[in-house]
Amino acid sequence: MRRGIAASALVASLALAATACGGGSSDSKSDGPVTITWWDTSNATNEAPTYKALVQKFEAANKNIKVKYVNVPFDQAQNKFDTAAGASGAPDVLRSEVGWTPAFAKKGYFLPLDGTEALADKAKFEPNLIKQAQYQGKTYGVPLVTDTLALVYNKDLFKKAGISTPPKTWDELKSDAAKIKDKTGQDGYWGSTAGYYGQPFLYGEGTDTVDVAAKKVTIDTPAAKKAYATWLSLFSGKGLHKADTTADAYAHIMDAFSNGKVAAIIQGPWENTNIYKGSAFKDKTNLGVAVVPAGSTGKAEAPTGGHNLAVYAGSDKAHQAAALKFVNFMTSASSQETIALKNATLPTRSDAYTAEVTADPGTAGFQRVLSAAQPRPSLPEYGSLWAPLDTELPKIASGKESLDQGLSNAGAAIGKLVPDFGK
Repeated sequence: MRRGIAASALVASLALAATACGGGSSDSKSDGPVTITWWDTSNATNEAPTYKALVQKFEAANKNIKVKYVNVPFDQAQNKFDTAAGASGAPDVLRSEVGWTPAFAKKGYFLPLDGTEALADKAKFEPNLIKQAQYQGKTYGVPLVTDTLALVYNKDLFKKAGISTPPKTWDELKSDAAKIKDKTGQDGYWGSTAGYYGQPFLYGEGTDTVDVAAKKVTIDTPAAKKAYATWLSLFSGKGLHKADTTADAYAHIMDAFSNGKVAAIIQGPWENTNIYKGSAFKDKTNLGVAVVPAGSTGKAEAPTGGHNLAVYAGSDKAHQAAALKFVNFMTSASSQETIALKNATLPTRSDAYTAEVTADPGTAGFQRVLSAAQPRPSLPEYGSLWAPLDTELPKIASGKESLDQGLSNAGAAIGKLVPDFGK
């Protein structure tokens, strides 16, 4: 988690916080509607219009509540909320990335939601998603959208190479990549050097960046080294694209896949709408979605991501009551169905996966792989542990640093983020 904000950014953050109603304001007059502020962190172009429309629908059904909608860039929201909450001026509702939820709960910034209107439908949500919205036994967020990583692939290129089913192991992926190269001339797989995208390799060896229960840093253990050795091996060989460590690597990978220049990548459902815009997926049914390949332990697991709606603990009672009603509405089956249809994201409750929602092949495909999604541990610092890997993995992949040295460096950096963890 980034700390420290330049003076100008701090002023801007506090100015934004001033638009919030948290901590009480003149908006809580009993003779008029209550105005709550919602900081939405969704994509301002592709996703925000759907949320704005739902806000209008909520206001129409709740004449005594107004919602001040503020779209805050995702990469700025965590620091902005941290600053605003510390000054008792945060928004009443935050679209909180799942990794932020326990961190802000630990600081006392989020209201426990157990037994409130916001969680009235708790039994309808996927249990693992409720679990990762919890901290020390209490629930601090209601799951709004979820995601995970999967092997997404071009069915047509696989078919042309004579491959009928997606690979179940990393070795099978290597073999398939070579066949695809031979038969089509295109690369079979292009991997990422970002820390988050390396997580399935760790899970496949039965390990993680840290062992929360044992309070140990495990990124440079033998199991982790084996995981990243497999990851590294997928950057060289027939049909395996070499590592891209440029600042635009993500865009390069997505452009190549969407336009049929590479047959498979590891990706999440947030890119479905962009993939469909590519020349290779004008027919959406050409998109295949499979569980990530398994490691040597036989495990095929990927990290769970997504966003919760959380309520600011510093808001006054009137604003909290209105915020709880708003969260219940936004996370309802009807709202989630609307969000899924408009934004191609995954609902967090089973009754939102209607026939219309699952008619989208990408949504249906990712729903099927959710069973392999690994919930994040209830560790406030967990979401920040990928940053050291974002620094070290590109160096390893480009040959500037050995695997052992890179993971040792990452371990040291992670150790500073969780100073009470040993090795």
